[in-house]
Amino acid sequence: MKTNFKSIFLLALSITVVSCNDDDTKEVETQESVTLKNHSQTPAYLAKKTGFESLEIYSLLSSQDQLSESPNFVYGSMADGMGLMKLSDGTYSLINNIEADYSIARISFDKTFKPVKGEYILNAAATARTAQCSGSLIMPEEHGFGPLYLSGGEWGGASKGVFATDPFKKAEDAELATLLPALGQWSTENAVVIGKDAYPSKTVAFIGDDTGDNTTPSGQLAMYVGNRGDLASGKLYGLKVTQAGIDYEMDMQEGVTYPVVFEEYTERTLNELEQESRDKGIMGFSRVEDIDYRKGSGSANREIYFAVTGRKSTALTGKGTFYGRIYKVVLDANDPKVATITCVLDGDNLTGVARQFHSPDNIVVTKDYAYIMEDPNGYPDTADKTHFPYLYQYNLNTKALKVVLECDQNTAAAAGMGSASNIWELTGMIDVSDVIGVEGSFLICTQNHGWTNSAFTDAEAISNPDSSEGSQLFLIKGLER
Repeated sequence: MKTNFKSIFLLALSITVVSCNDDDTKEVETQESVTLKNHSQTPAYLAKKTGFESLEIYSLLSSQDQLSESPNFVYGSMADGMGLMKLSDGTYSLINNIEADYSIARISFDKTFKPVKGEYILNAAATARTAQCSGSLIMPEEHGFGPLYLSGGEWGGASKGVFATDPFKKAEDAELATLLPALGQWSTENAVVIGKDAYPSKTVAFIGDDTGDNTTPSGQLAMYVGNRGDLASGKLYGLKVTQAGIDYEMDMQEGVTYPVVFEEYTERTLNELEQESRDKGIMGFSRVEDIDYRKGSGSANREIYFAVTGRKSTALTGKGTFYGRIYKVVLDANDPKVATITCVLDGDNLTGVARQFHSPDNIVVTKDYAYIMEDPNGYPDTADKTHFPYLYQYNLNTKALKVVLECDQNTAAAAGMGSASNIWELTGMIDVSDVIGVEGSFLICTQNHGWTNSAFTDAEAISNPDSSEGSQLFLIKGLER
């Protein structure tokens, strides 16, 4: 690690990304076959639910593993958002946020999809100890520019906002970071650029604000619009429901569609954006978490889904969700500033389809399904909500909601891996089917709260760590897309 602290933190005043034809992102025709198998010494404590017994779950990496080409690398505390690329030599590169170490790791996989090397390309010094939560990978084939990795600076340090990281960045430059001021300062969970087919020549990104407030729902869904590949000089907007009487998110009923516009912001800094949101009547949600868009061509890219995790407070009754909701936003074909919003799943409806919801957090959307992960906020006060974290499957066409699996923390605790009273989090899930060439394949990780060891920290990521909890990375094969 460098010790030139004058260059620890670089705040980019602007950034424009252009289309890239780097050989490292090209597909190759001849390569060794992917062979899915367990590579971690840590078992997968994930229990499959009824209807999903045929799923194959592989434990790829955990905080107690050593990788052959980098034995000193540690898969650190609270792994979260990620993106996967296939390189020209047939190997793979995973960019993976390590939330509680305020850093981003790059993990190399060989041609068989075995993890062999890890290194940190963004460290805690670079982020000013700001948590890197969800992440999204921008690629030329899907977005019209890139490659570029976006991550959300949410809690902890002073660098709240959207980080942009070159996936091929040198590890020796890990103490240098780039922020995107044009996308605003937020308690940022994620920033997601939607597919290039949504709007010709435009780049549209959505930013989730994970602000929590015990009195007023205060997390916004922001939208950035610029020219294709321009993340510096576009305009920033916030979602505003235009129907009379819809003042709070809980005024929107499950299954009912409401008109919205995206109101332009003039501010870009944290407190000023919050004040402008209230002044302009931009909708506040009880902690906007992860965001994704429907895959497919044309109009599919204009169908946006986001998770609101919820916050329980008497003062929020009738204003903000307690247990969590999933919303769908459909953008107008000609103008992204015009849209509709629908609450498609409501965890506060205790007799509804989503009555088991306990803090939905992360979401990944395919052509026909959304997969929703939980990070329980700690109030399982109904029988339906008394469970360890669930992974749900939501059918976008039939509206059916099913539980795919549950963190098996009782078995893990019996094996000496943490305790059942420290509830884990399922997070970071991405569809990698097309990248590795194995249909129905998804990566997902767990934040194994309560599983602690002082060795679960990499000095290249952080000095004087605040957390020593372990993480795990899995591949699930057999999910519908």
